[in-house]
Amino acid sequence: MGWAGIKNSKLLNLAEGQFEVLISTDQNLPYQQNLSGKKLAVIILPSNKVPIIAQLIPAIEQALQTIHPATFVEIPLP
Repeated sequence: MGWAGIKNSKLLNLAEGQFEVLISTDQNLPYQQNLSGKKLAVIILPSNKVPIIAQLIPAIEQALQTIHPATFVEIPLP
């Protein structure tokens, strides 16, 4: 998408215009950003390593079914 290097609220604003949910591994995002009034929701994963993410697929799918705009959902390690 050409968004390499874009961070923080600018990234959230770009994502909100394109997606309903952003998936990130930035553990600090819920403490640094406010989603109030946003249409975007954010899922926070504990790792960006593919084997770990593969184990988390059921939890990610569940979160995608229940997440609401302007919320963060943190998925813990299995």
